[in-house]
Amino acid sequence: MIVHHLYSGGKDSSLSAWILTRLGYEVRLVTVSFGTLDNWRFARETAERLGFEHQVLYLPREVLERAADMAVSDGHPNNAIQFIHEQALEALASLPEVERVSDGTRRDDRVPFLDLPRARSLEDRFNVAYIRPLLGLGYKTIRELTERLFVVEIRESEELEKADYEVELRHVLRERGIDPLEIFPKRHYQSRVLGWRGEET
Repeated sequence: MIVHHLYSGGKDSSLSAWILTRLGYEVRLVTVSFGTLDNWRFARETAERLGFEHQVLYLPREVLERAADMAVSDGHPNNAIQFIHEQALEALASLPEVERVSDGTRRDDRVPFLDLPRARSLEDRFNVAYIRPLLGLGYKTIRELTERLFVVEIRESEELEKADYEVELRHVLRERGIDPLEIFPKRHYQSRVLGWRGEET
């Protein structure tokens, strides 16, 4: 059974991929890009270190521009990130070979996060199964598992080399002459998995 898993290289999407393998799935990691930067390569490096197949899914630049419009209008990135995530899931689910899609969203996430009606709609419209391995896990449990499994780098978002949606969204804001820190939180930390912690994993 193959599952296509949205992947940033961070601890949540990496832990989800690990759980999916333990459930018996063949996991293919998919990083979304708009083609403005090559930051997807950070996810590919992590995927290779963890032993997963990886691919890049390109979304239209128009999606990124619309998300930037949302972020500027709202003065915060929440709706923009949610919009990109939903577009990413739909683009992945629409591929003819895809029967199961997955992501690393957690129980306590606010964005990105699909509520139950949106999750069911995704499954019904695209005839896929939508799998969220971390949906029942809280922050403490996720931290315990990732600390046991992975070597993790945690830095401020502006400094971390990562492959999530934020990087290209921040980039297009800069192209418009807008400081991303006027939109995004000034002290926000994110993670990137660098590899397995030990051979026993």
